[in-house]
Amino acid sequence: MRSRYRNLNRIAALDPERDHLEIYQISVGLEFPWDYTRALEFALFRTYCVPSISRLLAATGEFENRPQKRYDDTSLLMAEIAAHGYDSPRGREALRVVNRAHGRYAITNDDMLYVLSTFIYDPIAWLGKYGWRPLHDHERLAAFHYYRAVGTRMGIRDIPATYENYAAFKHDYESRHFVYSDTNRRIGNYTVGLFAAWFPSFLRPAVRLGVRGMLDEPMLRAFGFDPAPAWVGASAAAGLRARAAALRLAPPRRRSVLGISKRNRTYPGYPTGYIPANLGAPAPREDLPAEHLRRA
Repeated sequence: MRSRYRNLNRIAALDPERDHLEIYQISVGLEFPWDYTRALEFALFRTYCVPSISRLLAATGEFENRPQKRYDDTSLLMAEIAAHGYDSPRGREALRVVNRAHGRYAITNDDMLYVLSTFIYDPIAWLGKYGWRPLHDHERLAAFHYYRAVGTRMGIRDIPATYENYAAFKHDYESRHFVYSDTNRRIGNYTVGLFAAWFPSFLRPAVRLGVRGMLDEPMLRAFGFDPAPAWVGASAAAGLRARAAALRLAPPRRRSVLGISKRNRTYPGYPTGYIPANLGAPAPREDLPAEHLRRA
C-alpha cells in the first residue's frame, strides 16, 4: 500500500507554483487519467450553458455536422500541451492551432476566462466526489498555475492571481450567465447524442438518461432538460464511488497515458504520424453572420 501513494509523496515534495507542470502531468497521466477525461468532458459540456458560447457554436455548425471531430480536436490539442509542456515545440504548435481557431471569432475575454476556469475547477470537484484518494492541495494549486500559464499564452487577459479569486469569478460568472436559450438546448442535445453514440444502440437511451442524471440543477435549467429520476444520479454516483474504492487496492500506474489516445475516433492512428497542425477546426463558413467574426 505504501507504493500506491508514491506519486502522492512525490507531489507533496514539489512546489505547486514552480513545479506545476510536473504535478499536473502526474495527476492527469498517472493518478487520475480516466477521471480527468470524464471530468473535462463534463467541464466542456458545462460551458454550453452560456448563451453567448452556445450561439457561436450553433452558428459554426461544427456541433451539428462534426461533433466527434470537434471533441477530438479539443481533447487532443489540450493533451498535447499538457503532455509536452506549453513551452515545448510541440506544445507551442498546439497553442498556435488553438489560438488560430479562437482568433477567427468574436469571443469575449470573460467567456474565454470562464471556459479556462472550468478546466481547473470542474475536475477538482469531480475528484472530490469520485477520486480514489483525496487531492493534495499541491494538485489543486498546480492545476490553477498550469492553466493560468496556458491562458496567458492564449492571450486571455485579467486571469485572477489566486486560486480563490478565480474560483469566485467562476461562481459569479455562472450565477449571472447560466440562463436558458434555444442554442443551449441545441448544443446540449448534440453533445448528449455524441456521448450516447460511443455505446451500442441498445444502450443509448440509458446513456442519455444517465448523462441527465449527472447534471446539476443550474445546468438542467440552462439546457431546458427534464431532470432524470433521482435514482439515476444516485446509481451513477454509487458506481463511481465503488470504482474509486477498487482503485485504492490497485498497484500504481507505472507509465503515464497523458497524450496517448488508443481509441481516438477521428484520428485512429494518433499519435503516430500526427502533429498538432493536423488538428483543429476549418476556417469559418462564408455565410457565418458577421457578429460572430472577429474584426480585423
